[in-house]
Amino acid sequence: MTTTEPLESTTVQTFREQLHGEVLQPDDEGYDEARSVWNAMIDKEPALIACCTGASDVIAAVNFARDLDLELAVHGGGHNVAGKAVCDGGLMIDLSPMDSVRVDPDARTARVGGGATWADFDHEAQAFGLATTGGIVSSTGVAGVTLGGGLGYLSRTYGLAHDNLSSMDVVTADGELVQASPEANADLFWGMRGGLGNFGITTSFEFDLHEVGPEVLAGRIIHPYEAAPAFLRRYRDFMHNAPDDMQAYAAFIQGNPAMGMPEQLHGETLVGAVVLYSGDIDEGREVIQPLRDFGEPVADMVGPTPYVQHQQSSDELYQEGHRNYWKSHFFDELTDEAIDTIVKHVDPLPTPFTTVFFEWMGGAIARRDSDATAFPHRNATVSFTVAPKWTDPAADEEMIEWAREFFNATARFATDDVYVNYLSWDEQERAKSAYGDHYERLIKLKRKYDPDNLFRVNQNLDPRADREG
Repeated sequence: MTTTEPLESTTVQTFREQLHGEVLQPDDEGYDEARSVWNAMIDKEPALIACCTGASDVIAAVNFARDLDLELAVHGGGHNVAGKAVCDGGLMIDLSPMDSVRVDPDARTARVGGGATWADFDHEAQAFGLATTGGIVSSTGVAGVTLGGGLGYLSRTYGLAHDNLSSMDVVTADGELVQASPEANADLFWGMRGGLGNFGITTSFEFDLHEVGPEVLAGRIIHPYEAAPAFLRRYRDFMHNAPDDMQAYAAFIQGNPAMGMPEQLHGETLVGAVVLYSGDIDEGREVIQPLRDFGEPVADMVGPTPYVQHQQSSDELYQEGHRNYWKSHFFDELTDEAIDTIVKHVDPLPTPFTTVFFEWMGGAIARRDSDATAFPHRNATVSFTVAPKWTDPAADEEMIEWAREFFNATARFATDDVYVNYLSWDEQERAKSAYGDHYERLIKLKRKYDPDNLFRVNQNLDPRADREG
């Protein structure tokens, strides 16, 4: 049972002396900034925040939380929509000071700290024309994206982010620092790739890198709402036949000045695709042309683009400080009826920054064996997400209801599965669907590495679940 009693000042002081980084309490300068996460709906107040600078700090913090029976939350990039990076009354471990990225261009590897963002990662890797699959918003954390799976513009070419991991350093619930790799603690390495932070805290990752950029063929193609049914059919047919180097995220957005759109489009519901071809640019022009030839777009911004710039191209739609509530599921097939249902529900979008988006799977994602990692959704065709964003707390009920109603209307076309990184704060009951066919194996792994469920502020794998007898 987690304690909610105030901590003795001597206990806190002893803890401070064990850490190289800061320990923050509610009255300390920097506390409110440190406890804030990307989703402004999440407003929790931990008793302590441990700003860890290295694995030693993380070990001390894990031992402190376990020994005092404190609820424990772990903040990496803090971009998760569910806001699981912070807790009330317990200990928040903040990894953000651990944001180093060290690239070995000869070996084509990167050693990345547990608090780094994809902006940190791409900045260093692109200095050598290298990259790996990463989040499509540069402020997302490397840790959260990777531990849940890791969809991105390169996922059809090189697999999920965690398909490109060669090793991880993990602090376990007993305060031990262990390596997880194909050779060391292979079961933990399997479970951490898709099982989130249920088994430990990753203090560093080692990624394999690939030649990408520094320029790629990328950009947005945008059409008016009236073209949506036909455009989404073209998008579906195009992606079914696309080579692995081709990725296109289809989306509904509202025209707004933050995206550099002309005034006549502001407030209008628009449909489009954000495309990236990771191979030869001239070859990519030929590949993308069937999508560009469709209809009369209101904007076609596809062209040679710095990869780093493209990785930041959606940042304005996913700003910190917005209130977020997402609902998501997978489609095995994007049918005409599903498209028509989505189009009917999407206009009007309720706020300027609301998005409804499609992430095409296949390619290298599907070619990996389904048991290669704990990510269970390799045979899905497309991930579909309804993502309202707003700023007024008075609109919470309305926005949540809008997302739920939209989700329910499309559920009959979808599978029961969901990408774990897109679960909202009130969807713990869907966690089993997020872990899919690997759920039982993950529960057994949880009992081995965290039998007391210290790491439970997440989409939790409860070690007590479904226990026989």
